[in-house]
Amino acid sequence: MKVLVTGAAGFIGSNFVIRSRQVRPDWQLTVLDAMTYAANLSSLDPVIDDIDVVKGSVSDPAVVDELVAAHDLVVHFAADSHNDNSLEDPWPFIETNIVGTYQLIQAVRRHDKRIHHVSTDEVYGDLALDDPARFTEETPVNPSSPYSASKASADLLVRAWIRSFGLQATLSNCSNNYGPRQHVEKFIPRQITGILDGVKPKLYGEGTNVRDWIHVDDHNDAVIAILEQGRLGETYLIGADGEMNNRDMIALILELMDKPADWFDHVPDRPGHDLRYAIDSTKLRRETDWQPTHPDVRSGLEDTIAWYRDNQDWWRTAKVVAEARYERLGR
Repeated sequence: MKVLVTGAAGFIGSNFVIRSRQVRPDWQLTVLDAMTYAANLSSLDPVIDDIDVVKGSVSDPAVVDELVAAHDLVVHFAADSHNDNSLEDPWPFIETNIVGTYQLIQAVRRHDKRIHHVSTDEVYGDLALDDPARFTEETPVNPSSPYSASKASADLLVRAWIRSFGLQATLSNCSNNYGPRQHVEKFIPRQITGILDGVKPKLYGEGTNVRDWIHVDDHNDAVIAILEQGRLGETYLIGADGEMNNRDMIALILELMDKPADWFDHVPDRPGHDLRYAIDSTKLRRETDWQPTHPDVRSGLEDTIAWYRDNQDWWRTAKVVAEARYERLGR
């Protein structure tokens, strides 16, 4: 099977390609990535000799049409995905997440191919901290930031194309991923790499905001399960029951890196910061044989810390740029 993977020089996409080479060696993989600041081609070093790499944007109709025509399946990870950046400049999120998704689904429809669209639980907004409810496939979208609004828009486009044009598609919305090869502007790698440099972690506000964490390999295994066992036209929520508030996450990172529990700094909270995410993955587990292999955040985090400690050349340059941006924002 010829598989086109968009955004595969980014965090989740690169791990998907590496994972796919391990568990589906018969797939012929092509990577399409715009190689923006969040991409790192060296993330694909473990498999670079076994894949084809194309530099280009999902919002470029000519590039997209040629590649979709030559493949059987599109797995669409490409996205601008940082909330803080979307508040500062929303346009790249509109262009990549909405226009890019439009170009892909038009090409998929034109050439009678199949697409899997990867999205986020942030499209649903947030839940109260004391609410026992979790997001399901029936939860209405209620985005809080330009980033999450752009992803909700992309999801709705895919669903509309399924209904109106019979698009061969599946969708998934996942909880917060962590693991190797994640850009250092993100919460967990920012804290890990800072501690490695002797810098205290930064905690937004009081740190009571809750995220539902999943190891990137578990997320990608779920995507493969949906590709092979999921029903066309359906949406599946991917989560591993990893709810933890940001303060407890920092405490765990500090513990695993042999630092005192109070060794962190408070910084101003982000505007519109969602309170809590929580995924109910019952449908996914009922309709496929997927189960997480890293249900314990602690063990997954130990491996993640080790990866950043052992791969400092991968993140050093990006760290300087990311911290300069955070300093400008006062965070």
